[in-house]
Amino acid sequence: MPRVLREIAAVLLLALIPAGATALWHPRRPAWQSDEVSVAAASAWGSQVLWVDARPDADFQRGHIPGAVSLNEDRWDELLPGLLDHWRTTQKIVVYCSSLSCQLSHDVARRLRDEVNLPNVYVLQGGWEAWQNRNH
Repeated sequence: MPRVLREIAAVLLLALIPAGATALWHPRRPAWQSDEVSVAAASAWGSQVLWVDARPDADFQRGHIPGAVSLNEDRWDELLPGLLDHWRTTQKIVVYCSSLSCQLSHDVARRLRDEVNLPNVYVLQGGWEAWQNRNH
């Protein structure tokens, strides 16, 4: 019996190799454990996106994605009602901040999911910087 168990274990391990490779590198793999979305994917959603700018007010005033709503941690309680007024239940929410290294968008997205219980909340990969460079 131990030989049969070893053979079963060997077959299972061999099966994990192509399965793991597919999970990691397949072009249409699901975004496991990630709440991030690319500029191209979010842009393809068109009017089904509510853009949320998590940067400080001064950055938002200097420039933002057209139609974006400002919601940052500093003025959360003040700005949240405005976001909720703009949001439609059919929309996906895409939160962004300055760049790939910026954590503000992840914090705001987490709060929208956990505290406000909003569905379909994503973070824009690369943030405002990626948006500005989208046509290059």
